[in-house]
Amino acid sequence: GGGGGVCFFVFFFLFFLIAMEQARKLLSEIELNEEVYVGLLEKLIGETEKLQNNPPDLIPREDNAVQHILALLKPHSKEEGGPLDVEHITYTEGRGNIILRYAGSGDKCLSFVGSHLDVVPANPETWERPPFEMIREGDQLFGRGTTDCLGHVALVTCFFKALAEKRPELPLTLNAVFIASEEAEGPGVGIDGLLADGKLDALRNGPVIWIDCADSQPCIGTAGAIPWHLDVSGLLFHSGLPHKGINALEFAMEASGELQKRFYSEFPAHPMEEEYNFATPSTMKPTQISVPKGGLNQLPPSCRVSGDIRLTPFYKVDDVKKVVEGYINDMNANLSSIPTRGPCSKYEIPDKKGELKITFGEHCLSGIACKKDSPAYAALCTAINEVKGEAVPYSICGSLPLVGDMQEAGFDIQLIGFGKSDVYHANNEYCLLSDMADATKILVRVVDILI
Repeated sequence: GGGGGVCFFVFFFLFFLIAMEQARKLLSEIELNEEVYVGLLEKLIGETEKLQNNPPDLIPREDNAVQHILALLKPHSKEEGGPLDVEHITYTEGRGNIILRYAGSGDKCLSFVGSHLDVVPANPETWERPPFEMIREGDQLFGRGTTDCLGHVALVTCFFKALAEKRPELPLTLNAVFIASEEAEGPGVGIDGLLADGKLDALRNGPVIWIDCADSQPCIGTAGAIPWHLDVSGLLFHSGLPHKGINALEFAMEASGELQKRFYSEFPAHPMEEEYNFATPSTMKPTQISVPKGGLNQLPPSCRVSGDIRLTPFYKVDDVKKVVEGYINDMNANLSSIPTRGPCSKYEIPDKKGELKITFGEHCLSGIACKKDSPAYAALCTAINEVKGEAVPYSICGSLPLVGDMQEAGFDIQLIGFGKSDVYHANNEYCLLSDMADATKILVRVVDILI
């Protein structure tokens, strides 16, 4: 009896090795079908005029892109006898998300998430080529969304199409999630809606590779983003009698400077930023200013200064908001401590005090420091070393929606992208077809290592 058990075990082990060898062989045969990729990307870029996201003026209709992905994958879907689960999930009419699933034999998974179906606006007058159609010039593919992020959507779609054609029997499930509403938050429309709806729960059983960065290198850190608005109240008066008014514009400028001074004192460069290769520390800066329309001979009665805080992931967004609110309370209680401009500049006069009020944007983003001890991180670095020659991890004070929240919720998030950072959100955006061919090799190798 014991000998029979050993024989069965040996037979099973050999069968497993042969099956894995066959799966790896089929995986290794996957490469980017450039004709299919360019054809799909051409259709996606052709929809980008209606995918621009800048509310309230521009509300995208992501289903315009979704239709092309569904059409390409339909022959490989379970409904048509193929191996792919293809789910189109919509929380707001016309604004769909897609979840793809290539089922494996085990309970573990690897997921490719974050590639989004909306784009930032493009002004055709400032582009050298039409932004809303794909123009190919040799290896370069021009058009809004080629780098951010429809080039990645097409990449992952073609990868899953190739999986469906080769049908390797994998021990882990591969998932892909294409999301709506990344460029400007529409609450509950995209990744946040999927998370709240439980649609991402299955992704907890393995690493999540978020594909929405650039330059074919691991991005190991991003910043939190806190939009802020400083509303300043003064007193309207004739500029020839400045001692009888409160100049809200001067008040706003000095208060903004004081805010920044205190912020940089309390949130200096963090020691971990060097380890994670952050290009900059946390920053707080104004980016917009406005006053009511009035004459040049009037002291403005109010002023709004707006900007953002970019916060490296070693500080907490909620902590910073509380501290900054404390700065404002302290300044309001001690107006005479704020520097003035000249002998007649005051923020408090008889019967009137100036006032500061700060508010924060509804959608503050948390940053992320990716886990460098993750098997997925090691796999990414190995694959990039092999395909590109060298892996050079970096961090950036750009921000991504929900990645920090997902990491706190227990997801192993790793970040990568294959477009060009120097044309992110820029005129004449492009990606390289050769980079996307290499990206396919990297994805294949990552799967190979993790199985």
